[in-house]
Amino acid sequence: MKKYIIEIVVVLLLLIGATMYVVNTINGLIVLDEQVAGSWAQVVNQYKRRTDLVPNLVATVRGYATHESDTLTAVIEARSKATQMSVSPDMLTNPKAVQSFIDNQSALSSALSRLMVVVEKYPDLKANQNFMALQSQLEGTENRITVARSDYINKVQEFNIKIRRFPTSMVASMFTDMERKATFDIPQEEQKAPVVSF
Repeated sequence: MKKYIIEIVVVLLLLIGATMYVVNTINGLIVLDEQVAGSWAQVVNQYKRRTDLVPNLVATVRGYATHESDTLTAVIEARSKATQMSVSPDMLTNPKAVQSFIDNQSALSSALSRLMVVVEKYPDLKANQNFMALQSQLEGTENRITVARSDYINKVQEFNIKIRRFPTSMVASMFTDMERKATFDIPQEEQKAPVVSF
């Protein structure tokens, strides 16, 4: 009888230990999932900040460079596309949606780069206090975007490693519907250094 009691206690301890492991693993994945969502929200927040700056920047440039309408129109159209699409945290497992969002943001980055090249032709504009303040805010925002994207990439990497690592992968597949998250793929054209000629 005493032998059976010991065996029952051992089995119960093993079951309790296994249950605790599963619970801790699931809770850990939930924390990582929420950190990925929070990092993504910060990326979107910084992109929103940039799109909010664009109309003021375009209006300031328009006053000086009225015949540069093609460049201004490209910036306005790129901003419009960038603001039309949003990717919620639950869509982060859809690489196509994330890539489409990134492509729209990249188009806006490209249009803004062309705008800055145009600005180089107008010394009066570069000296304008409003423009200088807007340009400074835009540069700061671009830096914030880079930091937010980097934080997001790191959180996604941490989450994807955790969810793929054994035995966590078994727990995740049996007890959750969590999937790997999409990360940023930098388009080939953005990997090249911009060429500025005067």
